[in-house]
Amino acid sequence: MLFGTKTAAEKRADFRKELATGKLLQLPGAHAPLIARIVEELGFDGIYISGGALSADLAMPDIGLTTLTEVSQRGRQIARVTELPAIIDADTGWGEALNTARTIQEIEELGMAGCHIEDQVSPKRCGHLDNKVILERDAMCQKVTAAANAKRDPNFLLMARTDAKAAEGMPSVIDRAKAYVDAGAEAIFPEALTTLSEYEEFRVAVDVPLLANITEFGKTPLLTRDQLTELGYNIAIYPVSSLRIAMGAIEASYGALKKDGTLENVLDTMQTRKRLYETLHYEEYNLFDQNLHNFKL
Repeated sequence: MLFGTKTAAEKRADFRKELATGKLLQLPGAHAPLIARIVEELGFDGIYISGGALSADLAMPDIGLTTLTEVSQRGRQIARVTELPAIIDADTGWGEALNTARTIQEIEELGMAGCHIEDQVSPKRCGHLDNKVILERDAMCQKVTAAANAKRDPNFLLMARTDAKAAEGMPSVIDRAKAYVDAGAEAIFPEALTTLSEYEEFRVAVDVPLLANITEFGKTPLLTRDQLTELGYNIAIYPVSSLRIAMGAIEASYGALKKDGTLENVLDTMQTRKRLYETLHYEEYNLFDQNLHNFKL
């Protein structure tokens, strides 16, 4: 009921097995626990927890304003409700090497299957904005090594994200990625690549699992599952999609309420009470204690 039946360790082990197959794993974003349930019911491979989506849900821009506690606790709430592995955005690690080591242990303890840390200077900014400031390569390598040494479960997946493409070009991005792997990163997230050829070039050059960020309204083309499979990428995330879908629907429906004075005309776009109760697993609570939860669907 309150938690999935799998332990965090079991989720990590399962995720590692799936990653080792080489197939593309799709991880839609879930900025709330209830959304994670939908992701699981639809048969996806895992859940992605976006720092940008969590910031936006708090009505703040993605510029490093959220804290480790805010993000990691929200991550725990999301990860606990399904059997799927959850990968979380750990931004810059919330500090230098020692802070990053603590970040890894906190989010591992709270049930995540993995995370990525990025090479922006703090305070960071959204990866699809211009004028990002990039950390020196050696300083980022120190953070990656600290993170690798801090994790306790060998199945916890440590990824390094590089935002250096716009500022330094593809040769530097590839060089950084290789250095981060040498420092202990087990997968790489090249942020804001802009063309199919850049995706191809990066895949040829870097021989570890690769993550593709398929975010709407950004610099990256919305590559399909088949395209990413052909390119040889291993993880696809759709980080802010759940928030954008929800906000679009809320704005349209409340616009109708303001205009018409009723929501009756948009009822067919809403999740029904019955479907909500199914997603909440309400019947399980009913069976747990018939005296307290004695309704029928």
